[in-house]
Amino acid sequence: MRVLIIEDEIKIASFMKNGLKQERYEVDLETNGRDGLELAMNTQYDLILLDVMLPGINGIEILKELRANNYNVPVILISALDSTEDRVNGLDFGADDYISKPFSFDELAARIRAILRRTQKHKSTKLHAGELTLDTVTHLAYRDNKEIELTTKEYSLLMFLMINKNKVLTRNSITQNVWGEDLDKDSNVIDVYIKKLRSKIEKKGTRPTIQSIRSVGYRLRDDSALEEFKNNEN
Repeated sequence: MRVLIIEDEIKIASFMKNGLKQERYEVDLETNGRDGLELAMNTQYDLILLDVMLPGINGIEILKELRANNYNVPVILISALDSTEDRVNGLDFGADDYISKPFSFDELAARIRAILRRTQKHKSTKLHAGELTLDTVTHLAYRDNKEIELTTKEYSLLMFLMINKNKVLTRNSITQNVWGEDLDKDSNVIDVYIKKLRSKIEKKGTRPTIQSIRSVGYRLRDDSALEEFKNNEN
């Protein structure tokens, strides 16, 4: 599960980030409102922890912008403002929960688990692409019902490719969504991981599942999905 924290108080931000990492969440952190909004709009997250009082643009405005663009990822508002009116306003603008400072990490973690349980009930926990299956709960991958051993980063890369199957993904998009940071422009890290992933998921003598798109990036091809789309068009 990947979480975005948008919080300008470094002590609180580090407290949340370190705790979530210990709970095995992938965590990104932004301290500026505008930068946080941009990251949220261009990266796939399972949940956002959003402070109300932020530099650049406040949390309520970020929340309104996200919901106006049909961004339905769960958001927990975090604030020192604790009046009933503040809580009601936050929830009315589209927050899924509201937690007041100071708070314990145990309480925050429990609220996150509760929200994720609710959201997971309404979507499949498995991704499919041809003979590949990815279980987003157990973090296991299979081909022809046989388990594929993947590292954490290989799993994250495969999940991003499968979520966006049959779409051409740029190197920058892969970098931001899988690594969460900019890599050196001359880095071959993505190519190395793609090569490792191919060796584990592809069969010899068959068309590559992960295709290289010259000068652009990569695409995970799912012929069964393309065929279904063509049939629906007809």
